[in-house]
Amino acid sequence: MIHNINRRKFIELFGCGCCGLILPSCSTVPITNRRQLSIYPEGSINNSAAKAYENFKSKNKLITSGKQLDSIKEIGNRIEFAVSSFFLKENGKDPTSDFQWDYILVNNDKVKNAWCMPGGKIAVYTGILKITQNENALAAVMGHEIAHAVAKHSVERASQALTVNIGTQVADIFLGGAINRTRNTIGQSSGMDIFQLGIFNPFGRKQETEADYLGLIFSSLAGYDIREAAKLWERMSENNKGKEPPQFMSTHPSSKNRIINLNKWVTEVILKYPPIKRI
Repeated sequence: MIHNINRRKFIELFGCGCCGLILPSCSTVPITNRRQLSIYPEGSINNSAAKAYENFKSKNKLITSGKQLDSIKEIGNRIEFAVSSFFLKENGKDPTSDFQWDYILVNNDKVKNAWCMPGGKIAVYTGILKITQNENALAAVMGHEIAHAVAKHSVERASQALTVNIGTQVADIFLGGAINRTRNTIGQSSGMDIFQLGIFNPFGRKQETEADYLGLIFSSLAGYDIREAAKLWERMSENNKGKEPPQFMSTHPSSKNRIINLNKWVTEVILKYPPIKRI
């Protein structure tokens, strides 16, 4: 009985301690106002990202001049200006004020992707240009990637992983290792991680959907035709035909759901977030 009381007492104290750590570490995603966990310092993650970015550049073949790179930089500069101008106008706080923007074009036709590291380090692969086909679609891709950085999704993912790991370890102490045994048993029999499927994948899809929405806004503010975003994903779906995993197994929404969402949002975004013109 005394053992049970002590156990309950410990859990109560641990819970209070966690709340004391987590609640002051909550922040809000710009525009969507979604509450997010931010335990990791953003500056530390940005510094690590900058080092990783330089390392990536040294090990990959880059295209350093030409119309394609010029287009990427022009789109990036327009989105940079639009994002900063919008937030300064709305609330005086620019979430990109500490970004050190940079753009590279990676010479790899097999990779149909683009990414933006924390702090505004952006890479576009030549493979994605075969699907974007025009500057409006490329702006949709870049707006989406920039949205991840603006929304601090990397900070949030790192913070979530930390809290899940700590929470699991503590809970397992009082459950005699039942959580890890169950996780390992299911993993060995199915090849699937229940934490990945039940926690990290749904969370990843939430962030991707949020980046789709914010990216649409940023592209609109920069003066691009955001109706092209859904067409882009139609082309992407055609390119990935038969290769997409079921949505529950992925950190990304299905192309079909992305197209539905983008078409649902487009009129609202055009009306609510018109282009911001440079003076």
